[in-house]
Amino acid sequence: MRLIIEVLLMGLAFFIGAKLVPGVEVTGFASALGAAVLIALANATIGFILRLLTFPINFLTLGLVSFIITVLMILLVDSMMTSFNTTGFFAAAFLAIIVALIKAIFSAVAGEKE
Repeated sequence: MRLIIEVLLMGLAFFIGAKLVPGVEVTGFASALGAAVLIALANATIGFILRLLTFPINFLTLGLVSFIITVLMILLVDSMMTSFNTTGFFAAAFLAIIVALIKAIFSAVAGEKE
């Protein structure tokens, strides 16, 4: 049940982020939900492998490479979906920042279950 709620909140975060960030378009909540699921899957597979390969550089840059990998995963999903579009790297970077902030707010409001 918690997984379903987290997936729905992630979709809501992407929907809100797409409305706030200029250069990001999503056709509806279902498309935002699909994009959120695909980005999570891309981060869990391809992103994980890239993070393992770039660990020394990521360590030296204090996580900046990990952020860039997340932005690249957003751009990958953008190229796979027609209902989710970004205008470029900076729009995807702003979307990643906004979604991370919205997810942090959701986590603060919901609290951690012990």
